[in-house]
Amino acid sequence: MARTLAQHVDHVFGVMGNGNAWFLDALENDTSCRFTAVRHEAGAVVAADAHYRASGRIAAATVTYGAGFTNTLTALAEAAQARVPLVLLAGDEPTSGPRPWDVDQIALAAAVGARTYTVGRTDAAATTVIAIEHSLTYRVPVVLAVPYDVAAREAGPVPEAPQPVLPQPAAPDGPFDRAAISHLAKALVDAERPLLLAGRGAWLAQAGEPLGELADATGALTMTTALGRSIFPDARHDLGVAGGFGADGAMKLAHEADVVVVFGASLNQFTMRFGELFAPGTRVVQVDTAEAATHRHVGGFIRGDAALVARALVDELAALGATPSGWRESVDAAPARQYETGPADGLAEDGRLDPRSVAHRLAHLLPQDRVVVSDGGHFIGWANMYWPVASPDRMIMVGTAYQSIGLGLASVPGAAAARPGSAVVLTTGDGGGLMALADLETAVRTAGGRGIAVVWNDTVYGAEVHVYGRQGLAEGPMRIPETDFAALASAVGAEGIVVRSLADLDRLATWREEPEDERRFLLLDCRVSPTVVAPYQEEILRVNRR
Repeated sequence: MARTLAQHVDHVFGVMGNGNAWFLDALENDTSCRFTAVRHEAGAVVAADAHYRASGRIAAATVTYGAGFTNTLTALAEAAQARVPLVLLAGDEPTSGPRPWDVDQIALAAAVGARTYTVGRTDAAATTVIAIEHSLTYRVPVVLAVPYDVAAREAGPVPEAPQPVLPQPAAPDGPFDRAAISHLAKALVDAERPLLLAGRGAWLAQAGEPLGELADATGALTMTTALGRSIFPDARHDLGVAGGFGADGAMKLAHEADVVVVFGASLNQFTMRFGELFAPGTRVVQVDTAEAATHRHVGGFIRGDAALVARALVDELAALGATPSGWRESVDAAPARQYETGPADGLAEDGRLDPRSVAHRLAHLLPQDRVVVSDGGHFIGWANMYWPVASPDRMIMVGTAYQSIGLGLASVPGAAAARPGSAVVLTTGDGGGLMALADLETAVRTAGGRGIAVVWNDTVYGAEVHVYGRQGLAEGPMRIPETDFAALASAVGAEGIVVRSLADLDRLATWREEPEDERRFLLLDCRVSPTVVAPYQEEILRVNRR
């Protein structure tokens, strides 16, 4: 099984235990697949998840049975919700039946959206391929269960296993699809203010080039979801991120669009600004591989691969002799997508740092070649608003689909393995950081001198304070004693800096100039104010008051 798995994945993350010891022995001795140890089982799944998001290559996680397996459930639920393929190889109860300490792992995996494939002594190779095939076909995590009494059995010669058979991109080939593309092309010809919105699905379809051509052919402004950032080749006419992470000026321009085409974006409530992203009467057409439109404001739907549909639209527009609308040349997108930068001295009214000022300053100091991995929490807006990334696979947000916190630190080893030549920048809050402390050592060990952690240390669970504190609920459970993350980082071999002024961030500039093999992982413990509320959070609060 280890040898078969190693033919399809190049990295495994995990924690060794009774249920996977023999597998790891075979992986280490009989294959070239790399293994990275993490310190908490959830971190194994998170790292495999982040690896796929950063590289597009499936990875695996491995844990033991029982408590080892149940520790993975939050991370497994996140991968299922986010549609991330990965393989979790886990020990399981023996074939003779459960022992007193065993639990129904198949039921637990199913409850969070993961199918289980159980290997036997003679079918381990074939079952492994089937599990990988299922994971990649449906973009879901799978569990590969190894019964305890099978794990150490000699399987004999490893049989030749077939390669996974994966589906082709969904082509819009039917007469209804062709008619829908023709009608949409004519609508784009007539549009005065066309807008293209692309999400993660468009990136997975490798639709960047045809989308760029479509934007040029129509003269459209462009915009993305948080998971589709920088997919359009020409940033000059891009409005940035749609929804609560977007700049006010950019969102006003989006509201003026008369025809909007959405590629590979689910149009959740945050992207759609709770229904207010587009004006009433705007014609919204969604292109997706889902079975049907995913938002009630969608007036037309084309089921198909984003790249194939975009290419078909470009060809149809050329056949119609279409000319660009001219809208994007009539507006200046660059100032429209600018954000408030906070006070010049960087301090909020309470004397702590204003996170907007910190984020703005860091945007100029962070290495250009970087992958940003984000935990969940109120702070999540700062990186998305202020830190540009080169492509969608360089902004990794493990935890947002399941609305979890505490998965940030374990994302670092996955991104570091996926992008060995890039800096890995973690953005996390103090609440999520404390929850994930087990894998602080893992992050420092795996990213080394190309790792940076930015901790937004505001001494509160920010989202809870801003939502429930405003309603008069007791704030004691929402507060966190100020923690010295710089000292914690130093304890596991990193360099920790307490940041109380913008000048303290200058250490990042000198760190960046040092040779990678001579510098340590750098953690910036930013003591920011809990009084500054992110714009997306204000939007949520406004909607909740209705």
